[in-house]
Amino acid sequence: MTSEIGGGTNTSAQIVGNSGMFYVCYRLSLLGWNVMPTSRNARGIDILAYSPDAAHFLGLQVKALSKKSPVPLGATLDRLMGQWWIIVNNLASEPTTFIMCPEEVRERAHRGEKEGRITYWLQPRDYDREQFREAWGRLSVAKATPPRM
Repeated sequence: MTSEIGGGTNTSAQIVGNSGMFYVCYRLSLLGWNVMPTSRNARGIDILAYSPDAAHFLGLQVKALSKKSPVPLGATLDRLMGQWWIIVNNLASEPTTFIMCPEEVRERAHRGEKEGRITYWLQPRDYDREQFREAWGRLSVAKATPPRM
């Protein structure tokens, strides 16, 4: 998959993904969270964020899109990781974020079947809603998880 970012250069889906992840890290930092991107090749959450006193943390999944497109979710909804999902679209021009919990993603996911193969995705009309758009307040310390001791 190729996309356009910035000066009209063709870039790979990996560059789009990295751009979205670092954009989310930037936004979380502005909100006072300490952020740490995880390994891009490993299965799991994309970002670990923790409060300045390290009393709370968030595990975040980021889905980055160069434009307003459906979000691919894979062949099953059983493995949606993270406490929060952050969808970033329009990375090529003006990034817009949508903050959702995994249950909201699951509830709105569309299922498709072609040649016996099942896939799930999230349509823009299902994530591009006022309740999710730029809803950074949903990521307050009160909604974070205390670390396990």
